[in-house]
Amino acid sequence: MPPGCLPREVFRACPTGRRPRGRPRTRWRDYVSQLVWEHLWILPEELEEVSGDREVWAALLRLLLMRDDWNIYSFHINSTVSSRYATTVITSRVANRMAESKEVEFHVRIPKNAFITKFRMFIDGQVYDGNVKEKEQAQRQYTTAVSRGQSAGIVSSVGRTLEEFKTSVTVSAHNKVTFELTYEELMKRTLGKYELQIHARPMQPVKDFKIDVHIQEKAGISFLDVKGGLSTNALANAITRTQAWVHFYPTEDQQKACDSCDEQGLNGDLVIVYDVNRNSTLGDIMISKGYFVHHFAPSSHSRIPKNVVFIIDRSGSMRGRKIEQTRTALIHILGDLAEDDYFGLITFNNKIFHWKQELVQANSANLDSAKNFAREISDRGGTDINRAVLEGSNMLNAHPREGSASLLILLTDGDPTSGETNIERIHSNVRQAIAGKFPLYCLGFGFDVNFEFLEKMALQNNGVARRIYEESDAAIQLKGFYEEVATPLLTNVTMSYKGGSNLTQTVFSQYYNGSEIVVAGQIDDNNIDSFIPQRTERKTFSETNNPVETSETVSDNQTQRVWAYLTVKQLLQKELLMSGPEKEEVKKNILELSLKYSFVTPHTSMVVTKPPGETADVLDKPKEGKQESRISGNPLQGALPPPPGTADPLPDGLIPLKVTIPSLNCFTIPVEVSDDLLCASILSDLLLICWKTSSDSVSLALELFVNGECLLYKKQTKTNKNKCFSSLTVITRSKEIDIAAGDARIVIIVHEKAGREFLWPVMRQKPSATNIEGLLALLPFSVSSSKTSRI
Repeated sequence: MPPGCLPREVFRACPTGRRPRGRPRTRWRDYVSQLVWEHLWILPEELEEVSGDREVWAALLRLLLMRDDWNIYSFHINSTVSSRYATTVITSRVANRMAESKEVEFHVRIPKNAFITKFRMFIDGQVYDGNVKEKEQAQRQYTTAVSRGQSAGIVSSVGRTLEEFKTSVTVSAHNKVTFELTYEELMKRTLGKYELQIHARPMQPVKDFKIDVHIQEKAGISFLDVKGGLSTNALANAITRTQAWVHFYPTEDQQKACDSCDEQGLNGDLVIVYDVNRNSTLGDIMISKGYFVHHFAPSSHSRIPKNVVFIIDRSGSMRGRKIEQTRTALIHILGDLAEDDYFGLITFNNKIFHWKQELVQANSANLDSAKNFAREISDRGGTDINRAVLEGSNMLNAHPREGSASLLILLTDGDPTSGETNIERIHSNVRQAIAGKFPLYCLGFGFDVNFEFLEKMALQNNGVARRIYEESDAAIQLKGFYEEVATPLLTNVTMSYKGGSNLTQTVFSQYYNGSEIVVAGQIDDNNIDSFIPQRTERKTFSETNNPVETSETVSDNQTQRVWAYLTVKQLLQKELLMSGPEKEEVKKNILELSLKYSFVTPHTSMVVTKPPGETADVLDKPKEGKQESRISGNPLQGALPPPPGTADPLPDGLIPLKVTIPSLNCFTIPVEVSDDLLCASILSDLLLICWKTSSDSVSLALELFVNGECLLYKKQTKTNKNKCFSSLTVITRSKEIDIAAGDARIVIIVHEKAGREFLWPVMRQKPSATNIEGLLALLPFSVSSSKTSRI
């Protein structure tokens, strides 16, 4: 068989594992051995042990054919952007080509900033609509359903900007299903442009694959570009664009051609980048059906000199690449300061280190000295966030400059461990020190940081929190954030609207070049004639003579939906700052709007209805900064079985601990460094274990024991709190066990013979980390033409 042929071309007619008639025995052995290694990560040597067992071999061939049991014959993504509000519909049409019922999956990724608003399935002429319900109500309904052994739909965070949505349905033999998912998002202007991110990963080449993006902007489009991994190499020829329309229609061959694409088809992003014309100093106002949306992004103002203090965590947890990337980024950022800027530099662990005791001008001599200081930043000690932020605040308070803008930037990767460690007292201290005079921006480095603590502290002080991902481009992420706030144009901006009510945020401490202020609200009595937008800012007062133009270019209810979207987003931030009855009132308002406009938010869930005999899925929106924990069914509490028998020695320096987990057909467990051992006995021969050391330096390992053999072993060593994997997900099916740990995906085939179960592991997705050991961590195996395997 020629190299590169898909498994279905060989095995379609021989699912029992028998050699096709007329096929030379040795060529067949070599070809099949190579395919099983390439697709299932099973060494040819291992096949020799079961070479005479056709049942085992047939199970492997069925797994090779798994993706071909059903065919995605059409996959369309249609996105319409009107006045910066994007509505995207993903439609996947799938056919079950088998002579038996099959479980068909729908698996897509959407932007984190978006709200899912609609999901439906079309089967046998019937439409099955999803319904958005209050989260607790949906979970109660769902818990009753899963107690009968049904499965869950999942929405989970993936990487920096995407969430992953998965569900499935059983499709009868030779039948079809259509999945349709709709999500909405208000696009955010950053560094002078809007970006619409569309992720395509259908998991197989699709004959009818289309992405269409239509952009409707009343002000006109000033420029438009297409970026992302799907715009490179041969795929660039599949993109056609005009001033208001981008379409991407790759052939099946082109779908295998991008850098991250392979025989499984597309896997990457198409990013539409554009901006609009700006002719009015008052901005762009859209009015429809008693609602308005005001986009305000002036660019004609002169930049304001700034006073900035950088507060850099240098505690022991920043050791290694984190501190190196921080040094690199800080040196670049210092080089971007303008000469009329003033700056300060503080590093901290359990002590505070000043480069200078006061703010200094960003002249060449001071910048050179500060860069030398940055190069010498080293990591050690604890984390006194409270004292560090107070010191930075004092520096800015001691250096007021008329006509300038001040800001405080904190970078840390951990929890407060020294000095004041009570989070509420830290929030109070910082709020009193800043007193609303300048914004605080908090950058959380990595996933070990207490992001909610930083987010609340930033929001209390007119700033934002941003996660910096611990990856190779972390220095670029840090520099990119600074560029967003590097050029203040206005301070203390207040937007007011005579004749307007139920307004979203109207007060903004600073406006930065390349960003945008967006305000939405209702028009009293729908009286456009009495509606007068105004703005005030420091030293510049209202412009009230600009006429208000009515827009009929948007749909009748879009302006209202933008108002609802923006209101919910801001209420979710406000909820973080509230407590007691006030918090409950905010939550009530979020819930009412989410249900009215069918937004899947942290307080609502979408119940996906299915045909009779199948149980509805429940889709929840994950929250940034929190580990997800989704359990399908009722957890069974109690002590777990001990680790492997005494004949199995423990890794050096590791000690066993105890934990309670559910013992069900599906569960997801956050993996934290605590006094616990994660240990789950799925079957008698399968054991998952997570360990930690007893020392201050934490080592975590995931061990997957199958038939007494350690299959996968991943170990990381860091100080303070750490996570080996964000979660473990285990799903047991008939004759199959699915395991997800971090970015690793493992399928274990359960083969039963003579009353005994034999577990056959298959690596469906190899983990990206390099520090893994075990059978599935071996390097790829190549089969030469002279080597044969006994099959």
